[in-house]
Formats: sequence, C-alpha cells, structure tokens
Amino acid sequence: MDIKKLTKLSKQIRKLTLLSIYHAGSGHPGGALSIVELLVYLYFKEMNIENLDDPLRDRFILSKGHACPALYSVLVKKGFIEEEELWRLRHTNALLQGHPEMGIPGIEAPSGSLGQGFSIALGMAIGAKKLNKNFRTYVILGDGECNEGQVWEGAMFGAHHRLDNIVAIVDYNKLQSDDKCDNITSLSNLSDKWKAFNWNVIEIDGHNFSEIENALTSARHTLNKPTCIIAHTIKGKGVSFMENNPNWHGSRTLTDEELNIALEEIDKG
Repeated sequence: MDIKKLTKLSKQIRKLTLLSIYHAGSGHPGGALSIVELLVYLYFKEMNIENLDDPLRDRFILSKGHACPALYSVLVKKGFIEEEELWRLRHTNALLQGHPEMGIPGIEAPSGSLGQGFSIALGMAIGAKKLNKNFRTYVILGDGECNEGQVWEGAMFGAHHRLDNIVAIVDYNKLQSDDKCDNITSLSNLSDKWKAFNWNVIEIDGHNFSEIENALTSARHTLNKPTCIIAHTIKGKGVSFMENNPNWHGSRTLTDEELNIALEEIDKG
C-alpha cells in the first residue's frame, strides 16, 4: 500500500474513531487521533497480522489503552470485527469497551492501567526468543505513561535481555489527562533517557509515513538491543479545535455540531 492509500485510509480511520466516540457519548479523542498514522502503517504495511490464528503472527499491544477507538477502527478496516460494533462502543454488554479486553478479535492483551501493556509486550518478546519463534512485538505507549516507574523497569529488562524483536513507540504529543506533560512531570530529554537504558532510539514525525517506514526498517536491522521510536505527534490531529488541547483528552462529549465540523475538517485535511 503506497503513501496515498495510507493517507486516505488514515482519514477513514479518524472519521470512524470520532463517530464511535460520538455514539458512545464519551471516550478519548485526543490521544486516539494522535496515533492514527502509526496504527495504519503498522497494520497495513509493517506487521504480519493477516491471520489471527497464526502462532507466528506479529503482536501489537496498545499500552495507552484509552486510545482504543482508533485501534478498534483499524480492526474494522482489517476485517477482524464488524463496523456495527463501533456504534455500540462503551455500551453495556457490547463487544467494545473503553479499554481493550480479551475476547475482541485482534486484541492480544487487556490494557489501560498505564505501564502494564509495555510489560506484557516485553513478556511476549522474550517468550518469542526463548521459544525460537520468529515474530515481532510492537507496543505504543503514551508520553504521560512514561511517568510510570514500571515503564523504566521494563526498559531495563528489555535492554538487559537484548530484545531486538520488540519496538516501543512513544506517542509524544506533549499532553496528558490534565495539562501539558511538562507541567505535571517533565519528560525533558526523553530521547536521552531511553538511550541511557541502552535502547536504540529514533525520533520521527509520527504523522509522516516516510519517517515511520524508515524508523521501522531501521529497527528491523538493529541487532541485540530493543528499539524505541519517539513519535512526535499532535494530540487531536486533524481536528482544529481538538489539536493541542488537553480538554479533548477524554473529558468532553462531542455535540452534533462539533462532530460535523470535525468530519468536514478531516475530509478537507
């Protein structure tokens, strides 16, 4: 799939993401919209994930589980779940809830308690090594999630075991639930922090497919150490009134007017 098709697909994913959150009456649009290009490239270009029953399929963990509306929309486009499930997001007894759960086709692990998804991904990676299985594990973390001590314990673990079959992608949109990351717990020199833990670190524009491709290619050719891709992104990407606005982390309900404006802006973007 070329960049033009990936870009068109990203618009579709953004629209499905917002529509599902609108029908739910709640959700986390900001951090879901910031990871769309990353998810689209992983699922439609990078990962071996066509057959969910294949033991050698690549694994993906959304450690920042609250951004799952974007992941669910990707799973719809992959044909793993029905589109109608999106309109029941967060409804009682529905398949799709506010964080990923086991039992949803394409979901490898529950996530939402920040830091834990990263640990699960590391477990999958070392399991593949010990069993001599040739699959790779990818995990997306939030930048606010890097406030968790568990993340840095995991970083030590991954480097110590030379897990070159895992790629951690930090969605570095500079905002978390209540404010800018720098105003809560500063992540200054984030790249240097991961390098200090002996990870191969690559910084990219997380909305640029060429840079995403180059980073993931580099990760595949990096041996004996894990890779961390720090993806500089825009929270609420594609919708002007959501971009870089912490109020749209997950504390507001989309009105009819806001939804229509957002969908129109995505189409024109």
